[in-house]
Amino acid sequence: MTELYNYRDLIVALVARDLKVRYKRSAIGFVWTMLQPLLMMLVFEIVFSSVFRFKMEVGNYAVYALSGVLFWNFFSQSIVASMNSLRGNAGLLKKLPVPREVFPLATVISGVLNLVFALIPLFLILVVTRHPLTPALLFLPVAIFLAALFTLGAGLLLSPLAVFFSDTVELVGVLLTALMYLTPVIYPKEIVPEKYLWIVRYNPLRSILETFRDPIHQGEIPPLSHLSVCAAIAVAVFILGAWVFRKTSDRIPFYI
Repeated sequence: MTELYNYRDLIVALVARDLKVRYKRSAIGFVWTMLQPLLMMLVFEIVFSSVFRFKMEVGNYAVYALSGVLFWNFFSQSIVASMNSLRGNAGLLKKLPVPREVFPLATVISGVLNLVFALIPLFLILVVTRHPLTPALLFLPVAIFLAALFTLGAGLLLSPLAVFFSDTVELVGVLLTALMYLTPVIYPKEIVPEKYLWIVRYNPLRSILETFRDPIHQGEIPPLSHLSVCAAIAVAVFILGAWVFRKTSDRIPFYI
């Protein structure tokens, strides 16, 4: 950690560059961060309530779906960006003796900032739909930290694989799509048939997602038992990812 702190200026520069590159060719810039999840939420609303005419018994479905989409966008985009971060900074890696962890770390920090920007339309939806604004919203920084820790661990675990095996990014992209539908991002877990409920119950992403969404949609801080499981999952994935990254990082310059 001390080594990474010494390179904090580089991390800040990488985060700033990531944000600029992401919106350089966008006519509306950071507004797209807020507009894109809103459009996705509207699509889900139309599909479930109009096309399939399926009533979602989750209270305010707009808030439920939008908070799930925001979490999923942060997680999936940060994972893919982390896997591309080492090859994308190959020139810098070969020229400077910097800790290789700074590149996945910078992508996750960039993702967190985008998530914070995307919370703006979510809060507008809360106000417009008169959804209760409870003190539990103050818990969001903790929930975002746990989500970021989990995502960073997964990014550290997968980014060396993306260097060693070029097809990893494409494969993980397909797996992320499947994982989204195995996680109650846009549907409540209560509608899952009993024989398949174990898939959702033992899905670690479900715990991270609910810790983020419960303060927003339910207006409640997750129970301590659930929060403990979520924290244990996030810490375990981070430790595993950091260990794998350290074990393989010396080989990375030979493959990029």
